[in-house]
Amino acid sequence: MKFTGMFTASMMTLSLLALPAGAAEKGKAHGAAEAKKDIADHRAMAEAHLNAAKCFEDGKSEKVCHEQLAKDCKGLAIGKYCGMKHSH
Repeated sequence: MKFTGMFTASMMTLSLLALPAGAAEKGKAHGAAEAKKDIADHRAMAEAHLNAAKCFEDGKSEKVCHEQLAKDCKGLAIGKYCGMKHSH
């Protein structure tokens, strides 16, 4: 299939539907309330990840630490690893 250079309205709609939730608004500035909530959410995610690191340091299993991470991050981030996935 060869593009002729112009997007049709239906192609634009399909491309926006393929984006992850919120990606279409990526450049949109947050107000003070949204920024404050984002900061609090990032701190909560960071604390959850620090607790997961401590869990591993204590010699607990990956299953136990990941279960606790999932509980600590419920509603905060996308994915079962609280918005972070390691390469291993």
